[in-house]
Amino acid sequence: MLLLAPNANPTLGPWLAEELSAVSSLLEAELVSDLDCVNDLVGHVEAYRGKMLRPMLVLVGGLAASAVHKPLDESGPRPGSLPHRKLATVVEMVHLATLVHDDVLDEAEVRRGRRTLNVLRGNEAAVILGDYLISHAFRLCSSLERPWIAEAVAQTTNTVCEGELLQLANRDNWALSEATYLEIVQRKTASLCGVCCELAARLEDAPEQVVTALGSYGRDVGVAFQITDDLLDILGDEGAVGKSLGRDLLKGKLTLPMIHALARDGAQREAVAAACGQDGEPTVGRLQQLLESSGSLAYARRMSQQLIDRAKVALAALPASPARTALEDMADTVLTRQL
Repeated sequence: MLLLAPNANPTLGPWLAEELSAVSSLLEAELVSDLDCVNDLVGHVEAYRGKMLRPMLVLVGGLAASAVHKPLDESGPRPGSLPHRKLATVVEMVHLATLVHDDVLDEAEVRRGRRTLNVLRGNEAAVILGDYLISHAFRLCSSLERPWIAEAVAQTTNTVCEGELLQLANRDNWALSEATYLEIVQRKTASLCGVCCELAARLEDAPEQVVTALGSYGRDVGVAFQITDDLLDILGDEGAVGKSLGRDLLKGKLTLPMIHALARDGAQREAVAAACGQDGEPTVGRLQQLLESSGSLAYARRMSQQLIDRAKVALAALPASPARTALEDMADTVLTRQL
């Protein structure tokens, strides 16, 4: 499911479909090995691609930034540049690597409606393939011959890993604060979304205020995306979402609605802690009821909406264009997605 369907915008639809196809072709060509066993594993992981959020942030963000220098022609957007396509491919490979490693950490069994690599081939193969994706991402990144891009992607990859390590350090931390949760999300999810937008703008030689605005947009969309993902882990249907759900509970990872509910006093807090599995097995159905009655689900949804509203305000630094409108539409879709 794309966050901006190719037919959603008559001006950008055909262009976007072509650009995403080019990114997919670059990704497939980059990951080809002379070993059949490697190609088999890569083929399985390529099916993990779905929303294509990060490539779209690069492609549409770059197009929106280009309007600073030259308004988009009414006949349609200019063809995507090879650097933007390569950058979009790089960030998607980094993202795929994190999904493979996340499935190992969470002992997940299903992603995109298919058995996960760790289930099919074991943790060893999954970990090494994740490393393989990362190494290819940086090989392709080096071909851009712009050291500042490689440095930014490397720093962001470090930040993503730090976010994962901070989350691991806080498993089963029933006193986890909202501030620490947001720090985790900013690092492990929002940082990559933010750098997608920033680098896309820098490739267009956009003014610093546009680079900053797009970076802020990307990070806020990234946090809202993760909060929505956390809500789906509690409320979603595995058949619709296409991946293992309830893993946050099983792994003792507290998310925003749980943190909000646990901050209450008395019997309500004790009931939420029990449903989360503090002293036993988690009970998802009971937790859903408690999070609804405590207003915690509504609280998480409000925060997501506020982040999306703020992200769209940041786009005011860019000239009006079909690409800026597409970024606004992408932000809105984050809140309504079901997978």
